[in-house]
Amino acid sequence: MLAIQNLCFAYGAIGVLDDVSMIAPAGRITCILGRNGVGKTTLLMNAMGLLRPGAGGVFLAGVDVTALPPDRRSLRGLGLVPQGRRIFPKLTVEENLRVVLVARGQTPGRIPEDVFELFPVLRALLSRRGGDLSGGQQQQLAIARALVAEPSVLLLDEPTEGVQPNVIRHIGSVLKRLASERGLTIVMVEQYLDFVREIGDRFLLMDRRRVVAEGLTSDLSSDLVHRHLAV
Repeated sequence: MLAIQNLCFAYGAIGVLDDVSMIAPAGRITCILGRNGVGKTTLLMNAMGLLRPGAGGVFLAGVDVTALPPDRRSLRGLGLVPQGRRIFPKLTVEENLRVVLVARGQTPGRIPEDVFELFPVLRALLSRRGGDLSGGQQQQLAIARALVAEPSVLLLDEPTEGVQPNVIRHIGSVLKRLASERGLTIVMVEQYLDFVREIGDRFLLMDRRRVVAEGLTSDLSSDLVHRHLAV
């Protein structure tokens, strides 16, 4: 389980997060929603340790990890699939996956077989450079790379962005399987409401630096969408 308590963050004098709290249960998909600029990505970056809050804390399985750097959080089971995927374009698919093993000191190490079970297309692309893949293939690679570290909590920042519909459906089925069969805690920033309603268990709605609503995805009403998500 991932818990964030009373988190505050600012870029200089510009406040971005103001007293934000959330709990993401194990085996559930929690979706963070909100208009652009309300702090969704910043919240994930604070959770991963890429940014440090001005106040509040981040707790992983009940342990305070607020002071830990990203690599230590990764070793404790936190994984991130960043917005824009950020794969290494000049490395092959296999090298992109092996980077995680090297970073964790597992050299030579072995890429877990279940990564290819979840994303079969990657096996056929192992020798292809990451920059030569389609957007959907790159997104599958980015998720697979995070899974190589065998996280207990997976953070995803807009996994459907720039991805074709058939791959979105596959990614959705993989995430549901990871949550239900493996008990993985999944926290996902997402703008695509149909995708959220299809695979999400819980939602967290942000507006003006704060959490303004949360609950079961089935409770995400048209009124909430109109007030806090409609442009």
